[in-house]
Amino acid sequence: MTAPTWYDGKPWLALYDTGNPARIEPEHADALTMFRVTAGRVPDGDAIRYFDGRLSYARLDELSDAFAVGLLDNGLRRGDRVALYLQNVPQFVIALLGTWKAGGIAVPVNPMSRGRELRPLLVDSGAVALVCLRGLYPEAAAVLPDTRVRVVLTTSEREHQSRDDPRAFGAGEPPGQAELEGTTDLSALLERYRGTRPPSVSVSPDDVAVLTYTSGTTGPPKGAMNTHRNLVFNAESYRRWCRLDTSDVVLGVAPLFHITGMVGHVATALLLGAPLVLLHRFEPSLALDVIREQRPTFTVGSITVFIALLNAPNADPAALASLRKIWSGGAPIPPSTVTAFGDHFGQYIHNIYGLTETTSPSHAVPPGVRAPVDPVSGALSVGLPIYNTVARVVGDGGRELPPGEIGEIVTTGPQVVPGYWNKPRETEAALPGGALHTGDVGYMDAQGWFYLVDRKKDQINAAGYKVWPREVEDVLYEHGAVREAAVVGVPDPYRGETVKAFVSLRPGHHAEPSELIAFCRERLAAYKYPRQVEILDELPKTATGKLLRRELRQRHGEA
Repeated sequence: MTAPTWYDGKPWLALYDTGNPARIEPEHADALTMFRVTAGRVPDGDAIRYFDGRLSYARLDELSDAFAVGLLDNGLRRGDRVALYLQNVPQFVIALLGTWKAGGIAVPVNPMSRGRELRPLLVDSGAVALVCLRGLYPEAAAVLPDTRVRVVLTTSEREHQSRDDPRAFGAGEPPGQAELEGTTDLSALLERYRGTRPPSVSVSPDDVAVLTYTSGTTGPPKGAMNTHRNLVFNAESYRRWCRLDTSDVVLGVAPLFHITGMVGHVATALLLGAPLVLLHRFEPSLALDVIREQRPTFTVGSITVFIALLNAPNADPAALASLRKIWSGGAPIPPSTVTAFGDHFGQYIHNIYGLTETTSPSHAVPPGVRAPVDPVSGALSVGLPIYNTVARVVGDGGRELPPGEIGEIVTTGPQVVPGYWNKPRETEAALPGGALHTGDVGYMDAQGWFYLVDRKKDQINAAGYKVWPREVEDVLYEHGAVREAAVVGVPDPYRGETVKAFVSLRPGHHAEPSELIAFCRERLAAYKYPRQVEILDELPKTATGKLLRRELRQRHGEA
């Protein structure tokens, strides 16, 4: 690891032990061209593995062609938006590529969203078509009259027939899957247009590829305009940074609707020409069985995924032997969890950091390197800025802070989105001059490693003392009985606000709230340790594994 150098007066680690800097090759300037180059290079290679099904790159090309022609025949015009209301199924990738081939913009939607959450996304994006699972159609049907959607394509929950079955992956529906009223069956549409090709469409690197809606934890969701350039650059960054090649197999544990799944799984696999292993939705015991069978080598996902694998009943130490390249982001990683995972499975979890607005990573721990732990806070570093990325820590008034001082992380680079869909005011507030103000509070050490303290909005003010929830959570994770922990500030008549912890326990373990409070009291300053602990079976999380402190605050208020 090299010492920091100075670039334009900003602290910046110029060289890492990770190969050459990422660059966008001319033939890979947009994500659609990137796929076409790969499909031409490895037509017979596996593009998707889904249970007992295999989908080659040539077949994926053919099916996405048919999807594009079907959209165009139903009136889709260049720039129109197509919503994908799907789990981690092959149809997601078919529809994504087909939308691009038709000149459209994909709008991935969380399949856990109910109608009241789906409607704002369809209205804000102005989607004219929706692809959804049959089981989700009732949620969509309830809100469609209030939207612009005029084409609804439904698909079965699990199509995982063998490679030789002509119905595999939506090329003909199994018996009994009749069309729902007002919808078109996706399999029937693909069969109808099978063998046809859409007119050639010119895609610019700066065209919007997907509208990826933020989780809405700080307000109404906003559609981040992830461009083709953004997607290709960070797919290339994953390839070079994580040292991936055509021999790798990508395991899709992150939801594909989320930016981590979109880039770290789909775009990266399409760039490599590697197989993408999908399993509908993450379930730890099933995932372990799939890993044993498919032998994936690389994945990136929330730390809650790896906690779940560690606590699964079939988590024998050899289960993850093939999975040699593991990165985790989206939620803070307790050092104790990384240690426990390594002790059990023999694999190291590398930290990675980014946002929807940075199209997945902006920082990552290099392969073969263990992230340093801050000796004062105990926080695990989120890594170094990736290729071509400048990250600064700023204080009040935008003043750049020196190493060691805590402030907001501001990021610029080729992966940063140009803005939010139809929201110029929000764009200017978050991206003044193209620099992303992340809302994450952290610092950089003298060697250039970055550390997150917490989100600005989650800071607790206890009688004038500032408490960061993550520091308390990291201490709780050191207790042998704790599986997951989330800390929030709750009203207190004396201190104004006090610290409360919500905890779930590991299977077969027991701990009383008083025991956990005493455990923290021994390890934290008097104003930091939780005065209240509530034990739950499960902590509320988003589909990507982020703990929902907002719901926990609401739960406390209702109690």
